[in-house]
Amino acid sequence: MSNATLTDQTGQRPPSSLKGATLPKWFAWAVAAGAILLGIGISFAAGLDSSIQWALIAAVLFVAGSYGISARVEGRRQAKDRVATSLVWVAFILAVIPLLSLVWTTVKRGVKVLDGYFLSHSMGVVADTEPGGGIYHAILGSLEQVGLATVISVPIGVLTAVYLVEYGRGRLAKAVTFFVDVMTGIPSIVAGLFILSLWILILDMGYSGFAGSMALTILMIPVVVRSTEEMLKLVPNELREASLALGVPKWRTILKVVLPTSIGGITTGIMLAVARIAGETAPVLLLVWGSNFINSNPFKDPQASLPMYIYLQFTNSGGQGAAYDRAWAAALTLIAFIMILNLVARGIARWKAPKTGR
Repeated sequence: MSNATLTDQTGQRPPSSLKGATLPKWFAWAVAAGAILLGIGISFAAGLDSSIQWALIAAVLFVAGSYGISARVEGRRQAKDRVATSLVWVAFILAVIPLLSLVWTTVKRGVKVLDGYFLSHSMGVVADTEPGGGIYHAILGSLEQVGLATVISVPIGVLTAVYLVEYGRGRLAKAVTFFVDVMTGIPSIVAGLFILSLWILILDMGYSGFAGSMALTILMIPVVVRSTEEMLKLVPNELREASLALGVPKWRTILKVVLPTSIGGITTGIMLAVARIAGETAPVLLLVWGSNFINSNPFKDPQASLPMYIYLQFTNSGGQGAAYDRAWAAALTLIAFIMILNLVARGIARWKAPKTGR
């Protein structure tokens, strides 16, 4: 067939016949809106009062409607692709809605007493049923306990990961990997009971913030090891080989090439590990107890912390009153603290990420 037959009278090629019918870009939004309206209508007709029920009905209608209309217009292959996309969106929404509800409830109830006075004063001689007081002593205790756990666990976790990636061979490496995996699944209460038995009951060292820090260290080390190990594995072997080919010792290659290349990801993993232990209550309840007064020495006497403060205020409030408002305000402060840690981790990861050139 000549090229003349492939053009029309205007000298332009006709549109390809291989391109099938496609639905508009707003199709998914239209189906979602229709599914929501139908879900609400079915719920009213059936007498369903729960919003969760009509939301699930709407989700099923959204997936079914996307497949049915797409299969009729675009074909089954494209319809299956749209079903997969719809399931991803439904799963995303189902995960986000409880999170947004939790954050909104915490903010709504926590801002009632959250101010400068609340952040800069302790409970002191204020009774749980009385208004006033603050969380300064709890913030100080949490910072010291989490800080001590970080100082202990980060060197151990990073060096363990370096050993597993750079040196680990044979049975010892397999044993270390196995125990790291086991430690990852240890409940926080078990870590607290271990330190309680060893540090307080056997060694008779007494309750203190440092005892809680040791339990938090047990929970933090496997997270640091796993995150650091994965980041070190992402470093290209060509960088190691180039450094070794220049006669640089292996330890110096790790220190000057491997770790700087992966420092962004390692820092992110450490920050996430800190965020993971910042909200632990069981070890603090067993090992630190609590105090309404400021104790700046984590190595002696009971000490307050934000998770413990929230627990005590809520249990003593009876679901109402000043203690109830203080518990929500402390919870909002803890969420803000963890959010700041995650933002700092993302900022450091972006700042330390390897620069890519053209």
